[in-house]
Amino acid sequence: MHPARSTLRGALTTTAVALLAVAVGCAPQSEDKASDTSSPASCAEGDLATEVSGKLTIATDEPAYEPWFKDGKPAGGEGFESAVAYAVAKQLGYDKGDVVWQSVPFNKAFAPGEKTFDFDINQVSISDERKKAVDFSSGYYDVRQAVVALKGSKAAGAKSVADLKNVKLGAQVGTTSLDYIDDVVKPTEDPAAYAKNDQAKSALKNGQVDAIVVDLPTAFYITAAEVTDARIVGQFENQGGTPEQFGLVLDKGSALTSCVTDAVDALREDGSLAAIEKQWLSDAVDAPVLK
Repeated sequence: MHPARSTLRGALTTTAVALLAVAVGCAPQSEDKASDTSSPASCAEGDLATEVSGKLTIATDEPAYEPWFKDGKPAGGEGFESAVAYAVAKQLGYDKGDVVWQSVPFNKAFAPGEKTFDFDINQVSISDERKKAVDFSSGYYDVRQAVVALKGSKAAGAKSVADLKNVKLGAQVGTTSLDYIDDVVKPTEDPAAYAKNDQAKSALKNGQVDAIVVDLPTAFYITAAEVTDARIVGQFENQGGTPEQFGLVLDKGSALTSCVTDAVDALREDGSLAAIEKQWLSDAVDAPVLK
């Protein structure tokens, strides 16, 4: 064999071996080996990557309204959302004493930016738009929006969505309540937007608006305990056939999202969510549907 040809063949063999070694090194590894570098977040008790080690930080707005929080005290464990929060905490392995509450304004909870809480519970409806900035758990409550008006007002007699087009409506800014006014009612007059539901209720009392839109449980509480000369005009149908749901809000890409979702799902499957709803929202069961 020609010496040059023999040398060339030896060089090619060495190169091939080197390339094969590189290819093997870059090939997909077994699940056991891959787990060494990319293991999923653990949901085991004590292993959660919470804001404060050993504590679960839960946020909500202030003031905290009934029937979601009794007497405005999130830490009391009474009221629908307070009870849900502690049930989720227990499912995650945290006792009541391990829960730390934090006050976060409603709109700030789902605004872009890093969060200082592990999850927020504050009647925040899950939406594709909000999912661009934050994560959500699975839904913990199916909700409908309702119209509240003073008895005897022109809005109080509305039987359909069309009957609301020429009345002055109001709702809290950044809420799906306000979205329903804009997207479903499409009133002839721009709706009034308020920073807090308290301001919307005051506007209703003072006749600054003909009616306000809130979620149905809140509507029942307002008419029963806060504005007793008001009535529920009716509730809106779900849009697109999909129920509107409240979800727990988490930081975008949070390692806790799947764990919190699993906790909510477990509470739904074992009947705990239904039991909490029956205890705290049993009055908010029915209202005429506005079509």
